[in-house]
Amino acid sequence: MAQEKANHLLTLEEFIIRSQNRFDGATGELSQLLRDIGLAAKIVSREVNKAGITNLLGQQGSRNVHGESVKKLDVFADEQIMSALARSGIVSLMISEESNELIRLESSSGKYIVFFDPLDGSSNIDVNVSVGTIFSIYMRKSHREVRAEESDALQPGDKQAAAGYVLYGSSTMLVYTTGMGVSSFTLDPTIGEFMLTDDDIRIPDFHPQYSINEGYSSGWPEGVRSYIEYIKKVDPQTKRPYSLRYIGSMVSDLHRTLLLGGIFLYPPNVSNPEGKLRLMYECNPMGYIIEQAGGLALDGRGRILEIVPESIHQTAPAYMGSRKNVEKLMEFLRSEK
Repeated sequence: MAQEKANHLLTLEEFIIRSQNRFDGATGELSQLLRDIGLAAKIVSREVNKAGITNLLGQQGSRNVHGESVKKLDVFADEQIMSALARSGIVSLMISEESNELIRLESSSGKYIVFFDPLDGSSNIDVNVSVGTIFSIYMRKSHREVRAEESDALQPGDKQAAAGYVLYGSSTMLVYTTGMGVSSFTLDPTIGEFMLTDDDIRIPDFHPQYSINEGYSSGWPEGVRSYIEYIKKVDPQTKRPYSLRYIGSMVSDLHRTLLLGGIFLYPPNVSNPEGKLRLMYECNPMGYIIEQAGGLALDGRGRILEIVPESIHQTAPAYMGSRKNVEKLMEFLRSEK
């Protein structure tokens, strides 16, 4: 498609339609859902870019199900995504980071279930640092004529029909996969369209860079501490020491890792022995993207995408990135046991 891109810029909508046409019998429902998410992303992007002058910065005053302070822009993003999904008529259940309960739609016979984190990294909002939206799409397990239940939503990550994220930074980018590679789109604000940037993102096999919050180091597993000590030692032959890059937004940190390579780590600690990142709407969608780009996404024991979830807000450790970086980490984790 490289020559085609040189001759004709593709919009997100054109790309989705062309991808859909590759499959006999495709109904277009998933394509419609991706377009609806793209529309919501444009609206959220507009507000993120002018949040400081529209009084959307700062805290709303409430806390979400995880006890975290809810930002005003969090609420706006949550509402826009829910509205877009409800309009589609093909979603039966929504699960948001901001809501404790399943959100059932009137279209309870909808084919799809969507998990989403409306504004990942929202602690960065007030200081004008990039944030993002994460989404994960599943097909419901039960028959469409019955009401969808929580059991329909509790599926391992390797059952995802699609997953993606939107990065609101110096430009707004939408990155997604339907299991056939990873594609990225950049929002052109002059025409209000997401334009194809790359239709086959591949993460480098290795890069001497890591991303982790070292403030929690005293509570990490021994294997993680040993690994971090190892990559800080000077050894030009193995390109050590590695460079530390940490933003504090999973979307931002993993977007950089996806494009440049390296490793993103969010290990368990004393306060969060099962990890802090949410399996269903953070680890699974981002892990799916990393794997589709040729990288690894593990929880320290195995593939994140093979974890059978027990609850919609379940957490998990996360180690994602370039294959050789993650494999080296696993050597240290295995030696710990």
